[in-house]
Amino acid sequence: MADINLTPVPPGYLRNAAGHFVPETSVREQDKLRDQVATELAKAAIVLNDQLAAFKKKALGDIADLVSIAAERYSVTIGGEKGNVTIVSFDGEYKVIRSYADRISFTEEMLAAKAQVLECVKSWTSGANAHLVEVVHRMLSPGRNGQIRTADVLEMLRWEIDDEDWKRAMQAVKDSILVSGTAVYVRIYKRISGDKYEAVPLDLAAV
Repeated sequence: MADINLTPVPPGYLRNAAGHFVPETSVREQDKLRDQVATELAKAAIVLNDQLAAFKKKALGDIADLVSIAAERYSVTIGGEKGNVTIVSFDGEYKVIRSYADRISFTEEMLAAKAQVLECVKSWTSGANAHLVEVVHRMLSPGRNGQIRTADVLEMLRWEIDDEDWKRAMQAVKDSILVSGTAVYVRIYKRISGDKYEAVPLDLAAV
């Protein structure tokens, strides 16, 4: 089936979400304005996304080259490209960090693990303390994106609770963890004073 968006829009018409051509005179000004704002912002975001992808590719390439040059200079062999690296400018103003982290997901065993954890918590709580059950339930439940927050699970695993049922429940959580790959990150920092650095935000939520 042909992509409807490949068909040129005739002059004086707009294409609606169903792929139909609608005369511009039949489209409300508010709809045109909404279309303009959405389209302009989306296209600008796509450009930024491409720029970020190009930046990450260049950053990883430059860091890999630097590591390779250092290895050659000291006549050593570095096994593979993976490895956390920190690069600091000569004046200490900027810091660039390349880091690798495992991509973690959870198998179907998490459902059983969650049941064990909740049973354990419920056995400790009653009345006003029942909110702890809800906290644990949220930590082990998928969010809006359908994924369980890895940071929440890892935080729970760090809780030091001297209870045999809890320890068995935490082992069940550990058994549900699946390392599905490795992600590489490039983080940039700018010195704000002394030895204190502040991250340069590269995501919309942080700027």
